[in-house]
Formats: sequence, structure tokens, C-alpha cells
Amino acid sequence: MKTYKIALIKGDGIGPEIIDEAVKVLDAVSSRYDFDFSYEEALMGGCAYDITGDPLPQETIAISLSSDAVLFGAIGGEKWDNLPREKRPESGLLRFRKELGVYSNLRPAVVYDELINASSLKPEIIKGVDIMVIRELIGGIYFGEPKGRTEDKGWNTMVYTKDEIIRISHHAFKIAMKRGKRVCSVDKANVLDVSQLWRETVEEVAKDYPEVELSHMYVDNAAMQLIRDPKQFDVMLTGNIFGDILSDEASMLCGSIGLLPSASVGDRIGVYEPIHGSAPDIAGQGIANPIATIASASMMLRYELGEIEAANCIDKAIKLALSDGYRTKDLSQFDAKEVCSTSEMGSIIANNTVKCKH
Repeated sequence: MKTYKIALIKGDGIGPEIIDEAVKVLDAVSSRYDFDFSYEEALMGGCAYDITGDPLPQETIAISLSSDAVLFGAIGGEKWDNLPREKRPESGLLRFRKELGVYSNLRPAVVYDELINASSLKPEIIKGVDIMVIRELIGGIYFGEPKGRTEDKGWNTMVYTKDEIIRISHHAFKIAMKRGKRVCSVDKANVLDVSQLWRETVEEVAKDYPEVELSHMYVDNAAMQLIRDPKQFDVMLTGNIFGDILSDEASMLCGSIGLLPSASVGDRIGVYEPIHGSAPDIAGQGIANPIATIASASMMLRYELGEIEAANCIDKAIKLALSDGYRTKDLSQFDAKEVCSTSEMGSIIANNTVKCKH
């Protein structure tokens, strides 16, 4: 039996709760598809700082790089907001992405028919929405130099090299080839030199994928179009800060940020995590929605481990739970037949995996 080594980084707030439910579902589906998991826990975030004085211990990097994939919860909270910037949980996460070389962030926004009323948009606008936002993750303004501040001035620099744009563009086009064969590249080329380089480079890469239709859109228009007509998009390719904003906007098409997964991948290993934060205000109450993390585990099976049937099984198990009317508190007002806890939702989805055809 094949065994995959998975690094578990539970993190802060609701992180441990939602990771535990994803593991529950992974163990359920693995027993049906003839493979196994070996888990090793590692620290990152505020919890790591409390124990080691560093939000990203070197041991965590080593454990992650020696694994087949990383399943990650969430980090941060007000408890650590007053630390020096380099000691804050978010700084550890940025370093983590850089150390692992995960330059491509995949954020799907898929509207479940069972939750179509959860969106603030009209059903006819969002029914059938299936968007993949591909965000460059380890370049751009979050990493550019110089940066700094004085008492009355602060500055950051948005920098992209041609090689960085080439590799993320290839990734976007390859994914588009497996989807609707459409890429919309989002930039601000009318005012930013870095975006002009971005646009020119994406067009060069597009020549290698003649079957894929390429379009360009300024980021302010893209933000508007996501609300006006989201079904026009298939794959959205963009840089770090624009992708950070647009992917969160896209998530709300679906009604709850607790539903949506993400993958951060590179040439060595992938990190799979929900797009939401650590939500310390609800930690320990058993009301967090674990679906985004469980769906992230499905992405891990699909994109990192090649276990496509098992990934499909988890996706079907999630949809079955929703169609049966099970809801966590964040979705309780939307056609709920039963409101369940974090753990109960994880168990329902895990049990649903036996209903998948094998």
C-alpha cells in the first residue's frame, strides 16, 4: 500500500479544529482507495512564536520539504499583533512560502447549487460559476525592495522579473488547458511599468498555447466584472496583491469564505489551505466551517498526489452533505435542515465517502 507523508501545520485559532476534520476525511477516503497517510505535525504562526520565539522554526521548513505535501490551517490573531513585524505570524507565513518556493496560488471559486441562496448576488448571475484565480505568490509588492517607513512616510516596491512572470503564466495556461481554455490576465498596465512587462510577457507565453483564448483586463474593471458577470471568467491570472484582493472578492460569490480551498504550489512541494483566517473569536467553540479545509485536502489529492478518484470522492461527499441540508453556523440561515458542529460536519462528510462509486 502506498503511503504519503503529509506535514500538518495546524496553526492558530480555529486551525487545529479544521485540520482535524480534514484528516478525518482523508483517512476515510484513503481506506477506500488503497493508500495511506503518515502525518507529522509542525509549528508555524503565533503558536510557534510562543514556544520557540520564532513564527517559523527551521524544523518546520525541514519537515515540510521532506514531505509529499503540506496541509495547513490558519495563523495569526490579536494576541500577536503588537510584536515586531519579523516576529508576527504573517511574517512567518511569507517566509514559509518563499522557502518552499510555492510561487503559484490556486484559488477556485465554485458556486454550490445547494447554497445558491447564500450569495448576495442573484441566482441567475452566479449559478454555474466556476472560476480559478491563479495568483503569483512570492513576488510583487509584498516582497519587493526597497521598502520601509519613517514617522510620516512609508513605501513599498512592486517588482516582477520576466522569469517570475513566465513561470506563473505557464502554470495558468496549463491549468486552462484542463478547463475552459480561457485565460484573463489582470494587471494595471495603463499606469504601472511592472504591469506593462507583465502583459507583454503573458502574451509571449500565450504563443505556446494556441488553443487557449487570452484576454487582458485592468484590475479595477476586473473587480467590477466579477460582480457584474462572473461567468465570463474561467482562469484569472494575476500578481500577488491584485490576486490577494480579487480571490477574496470571488470567494464571496459563493456565500461564505468558509467554503473555499486553495493550493500554493511550486516545483518542489505544495501547501494546501483554506483561504480564510484563524478566526480567534470563534476558536474552541466548535462552530467553524471545516469545508474549505476538507476541500483543500481534496485539492492536495488532485494536484499533488495524483489521486484523482479520491479527490472526486471528497468533492461528492461535500456536495452530498450540503444537499442533505447539513450546515455549520455560518450557513445556518440557508436552507438548513440541521445545524451541526465543526466535528459533526467533518464526520458527515467522512461517512459520505462510503457512498462514492469505487
